[in-house]
Amino acid sequence: MPRYFIEVAYKGNNYAGFQVQDNVVTIQSELQKALAVFYKETILLTGASRTDAGVHALQNYFHADVSFHIQQKNIYNLNALLPPDIAIKSIEEVNSNAHCRFDAESREYKYYVCSKKNPFITDRSYFFPYTIDEEKLNEAAAAILHYTDFTSFSKRNTQVKTFICNILESKWIKEDDCLVYNVKANRFLRGMVRGLTGTMLQVAREKITVDDFKKIIESRDCTKADFAVPGHGLFLVKMIYPERVWKR
Repeated sequence: MPRYFIEVAYKGNNYAGFQVQDNVVTIQSELQKALAVFYKETILLTGASRTDAGVHALQNYFHADVSFHIQQKNIYNLNALLPPDIAIKSIEEVNSNAHCRFDAESREYKYYVCSKKNPFITDRSYFFPYTIDEEKLNEAAAAILHYTDFTSFSKRNTQVKTFICNILESKWIKEDDCLVYNVKANRFLRGMVRGLTGTMLQVAREKITVDDFKKIIESRDCTKADFAVPGHGLFLVKMIYPERVWKR
């Protein structure tokens, strides 16, 4: 039975998250519905990164085992069945043991913060009209690279075996009118990027110091972090897989 990786992009404002849930509309539920309509059978999907309600993605993945070979021309048909804010970018056959979640080598996120009101990006960035100390912001981002235990930045009741993450990149950059937190790691915990962003913004406003920020990381206590930044400023931008997963 062939296995396929389905690459998707979506704007998350209208969805209760990535993974299928009872009685709410999600990215997975919409895609499974489109697949069922077109192929006239139920196709179960496994998701790669479970983005929260409102979060966007330029690249995320599902994998599915099907009893037939998917033709590339069917991407057009499936996209016609999907809502305008969800798009299939590619469908590619992979090796039978490839797993879109566990085989990912890295994930990259961006969080957009804008200090000026902009009606064209209001649903894709966090409007934060305060004075920001960018030097302290970057100092805090650099400090993150020296840690691996991010218990303090995982929301409660998260069922994971470890809170260890290897951070490969952590920095603030400028894109147009926005300050953007760019972070890349082998894995992320639930709410982690938003927690890091919100807490660093407290540093940037001089509500806490960089040393305070380090102590929050070291405390392994999620009640000390600030998760209050909204989901609509967050984008999953890239996922990297080893060559061994692809059937090329």
